[in-house]
Amino acid sequence: MEALPNDWLALMFLVFTLGVKHGLDADHLATIDGLTRFNAPRNPRLARWCGFLFSLGHGVVVMIVALTIGTLTRSWAVPAWMEDIGVWISITFLMLLGVLNLIAVLTAQPGQVVQPVGLKGRFLGRLQRTSNPLLIAAVGALFALSFDTMSQATLFALTGTQFGGVSHALTLGLLFMLGMMLMDGANGLWIARLIRRADRLACIASRVMGLTVGSLSLLVAGFGFARYASPDVSAWADGKELAIGLSFVVVIALSFLLTLRLARSEPVRA
Repeated sequence: MEALPNDWLALMFLVFTLGVKHGLDADHLATIDGLTRFNAPRNPRLARWCGFLFSLGHGVVVMIVALTIGTLTRSWAVPAWMEDIGVWISITFLMLLGVLNLIAVLTAQPGQVVQPVGLKGRFLGRLQRTSNPLLIAAVGALFALSFDTMSQATLFALTGTQFGGVSHALTLGLLFMLGMMLMDGANGLWIARLIRRADRLACIASRVMGLTVGSLSLLVAGFGFARYASPDVSAWADGKELAIGLSFVVVIALSFLLTLRLARSEPVRA
């Protein structure tokens, strides 16, 4: 799990960037990709909102956890064993997802669109075939029922209550939700736009995002392992959480700007 700063303003911004980072999770991207592609020929208007609806359901679960934990306790600390398990689950999943997405890009045939690779979506693939907005939000809520999301929501709630109570815990949960909705919503719009574009453009743009997702997943996993294994790295990173989170947002923003530039370079199909 992430180390959180002691300054309230820095903490709020960091939690927002963690939401943005969570929205780039390969499972999110893969599921939103599936939901958007399924609805594009059936309900193009709904297709553009699949990412937003998915993250809305996901965020509601985060808010419920933050409210519950913030109400029940003001002094309970996250056990050390829970932090260790959370770190290793996060590192393992990020490394696996990073490798799988890079392999998908490198082994894709010329002219083939690279779709994001997720783990949860492989077991819940049928849930991606729905045109009901409430069910799309429910899929997002179901994806939130995982150890990494629950542990983060718990950490936000416990940290928020130490700053002032339930309202602070809810504020952190909301900021995390907004960051995630921003990224997931943009991803859904981007996929819906690419579907209407020429195949060559979709292939290039999908490779850009595939390389971004895979590389950042491995980078975050490697940095997390270095912090866990080396006291020197952990000491260096203390107090730099905000700068690290901001740099992550910048990389994501640049990759989206690149894909949007590619999207403008080709005419829309009739």
